[in-house]
Amino acid sequence: MGKYTSLSEAINDLTNKGYIYNFNMKENFIECPENQCQLQPDEFEIDEKHRFQEMSDVDNESVLYAISSTDGSVKGLLVNAYGIYADYASFKLVQKLNRPDRFG
Repeated sequence: MGKYTSLSEAINDLTNKGYIYNFNMKENFIECPENQCQLQPDEFEIDEKHRFQEMSDVDNESVLYAISSTDGSVKGLLVNAYGIYADYASFKLVQKLNRPDRFG
């Protein structure tokens, strides 16, 4: 995993590495509309997590998650504005996404 200078650079590279689906956050799960898949927190792993902050706007921060299902059938990306999901996501989902980085 390399350091990326922009969100778009990271998305392009991770897509080339097989993270081809787009995930959306729901209250208790993440979903992939392209293949009508819903993953509960115990059904996916966060392979990589990258934070990006716009230099022109310090309040504009995004987090990119590279996610794979535990059965290996789905790999995709979730982009979220940092902290926004805490308002509507379940505790279990927020806890999974906020787990301390363990990536090299």
